[in-house]
Amino acid sequence: MKTRSTPLACAWARRARLSAGRLAALLALGAALAASAAPPAVDTRPVAAVIHASPLAEGWEHGAFMEIFVRAWRDSDGDGIGDLRGLTQSLDYLQELGVRGLWLMPVTKNADGDHGYATTDFRAIAPEYGTLADFDELIRQAHKRGIGVIMDYVINHASARHPMFQQALQGRANRFHSWFVWADAAPQGWDIWGKNPWYHAASRPWLFKGDFKDLPRPPPEARGLYFGTFGPHMPDFDFRNPAVLEYHASSLRFWLNRGLDGFRLDAVPHLVENSARDWNDQPESRALTRRLQELIKRYPRRMVVCEATADPQAYGDPAVCGGAFAFGYVHHFIEAARGKAESVREVASYYRRAAPTMATFLSNHDLFAGRRPWDQLDGDTARLRLAAAAYLLQPGTPFIYYGEEIGQAGVPGLAGDGPIRSPMSWSADLASAGFTQGTPFRPVAPNAATHNVQLQRADAGSIFHFYKAMLALRNTWTSLARGRFEAGAAQGLVASWQRVWGDETTLVAINYGSAPTELMLDLLPSYARAETLYPRGAAAWQGQGNGQARVHLPAQSVRVWVLQR
Repeated sequence: MKTRSTPLACAWARRARLSAGRLAALLALGAALAASAAPPAVDTRPVAAVIHASPLAEGWEHGAFMEIFVRAWRDSDGDGIGDLRGLTQSLDYLQELGVRGLWLMPVTKNADGDHGYATTDFRAIAPEYGTLADFDELIRQAHKRGIGVIMDYVINHASARHPMFQQALQGRANRFHSWFVWADAAPQGWDIWGKNPWYHAASRPWLFKGDFKDLPRPPPEARGLYFGTFGPHMPDFDFRNPAVLEYHASSLRFWLNRGLDGFRLDAVPHLVENSARDWNDQPESRALTRRLQELIKRYPRRMVVCEATADPQAYGDPAVCGGAFAFGYVHHFIEAARGKAESVREVASYYRRAAPTMATFLSNHDLFAGRRPWDQLDGDTARLRLAAAAYLLQPGTPFIYYGEEIGQAGVPGLAGDGPIRSPMSWSADLASAGFTQGTPFRPVAPNAATHNVQLQRADAGSIFHFYKAMLALRNTWTSLARGRFEAGAAQGLVASWQRVWGDETTLVAINYGSAPTELMLDLLPSYARAETLYPRGAAAWQGQGNGQARVHLPAQSVRVWVLQR
């Protein structure tokens, strides 16, 4: 029997269908809201090593590096922020200058939106910089030009916004809770650089950073305090947990498998803290650094350099990190250029006791390491050349901070490290310095009109061409890149040293004084003949049978010779 539908029955059916549709929509909305409130999943999958031969020449890492703040280097898409494509497009400039390696400040996804050291994903590129495909293309193009690429790896801590930490706040039952350092009650006696590094989780102390206010409030069970060496917005990992080390090992392999040529390991003396007294540079931190270096160098021709301010030479030991920035020494390059005799003596003697694996610089991205050299030397081009020659012709790996090679000045009046992290000056355009087609994320250098890539390349007597000449010497003469440091001596405001590689000996002399002088050289090969490498056209000279020679040095000058026995 067939049932006939009445109008009333049809109306009820339509209402029922509508209610069901609304219910489904509400359920879907609820699920979406719940998903958006939950921290995103974290990729902690293990990554196995995929090792291929390096395309770079043996010894490439002994050439000079350029430290590049990608955000400030070059903008390819007009949004006012530098990016990986902008860097790739300017590799010819770096090749022309003569750099052999690039150090990229953090390019991974981060929460701070500027310097990048508050990491939110250790296996992803910051979206404002581009994509993994852009990263891969940068590596390919750099390798074509014989340039290696290393990147900052921020291993000590994560961002408070990192999904790992947000899940850790849910309490001990969450698997990520044990990945960070916790205390049930406030530890006593702690002071790191004038601050207590322990923070109450329930109070959300990272909220001093305005862009964290959208994070959910921790649940009531989020009791206790967490540890953050560098502040509440960057909680420290607990490296006593083997899972933490394995995660970072896999993340390092993630990048090495893509062809990356090594790492600058950030803040490695802070990996393990033992007490309020024994918190800096503990034996456990050195042991972990050694393991990280061993992992990285299982890949052929990879390079590692560590940031270790407490005892740099200990981390420069090939058995620990294999390279470390020479904090405590590098300021002497500037001070010697200012005419300070004590610093001249230190420039002439440091490598008698220091490992040749130390990394040197005139300035970097941290203001505590000094203002830009142009500002430290009050815009004195002659003295900037003296400072540059010393570290570019000594042992170790020299790191040029972007813009240094054109005499770029800092931007006064900006907060924090902003004055030394302004956009690269490519042209004389006072609005953008040729950095972007849009509005720069930060004001350009005040001397961009006179000290920019375009004008510096066109002037044969410029700072750029001096840097290019020094790097050409280092790239041509193996002794200057990799040779032993011998016969270091200081006579007044003159420093001299020899670099020896096999049968090749080069001699460097720098007169920091404002007057010409006569230099008495000692410990030369008997009757050595000195052929001038720099500057071109300077006369050769002959040593005496007793291994001595007297040479004339003009005021504020650099001389480089190769000694023919």
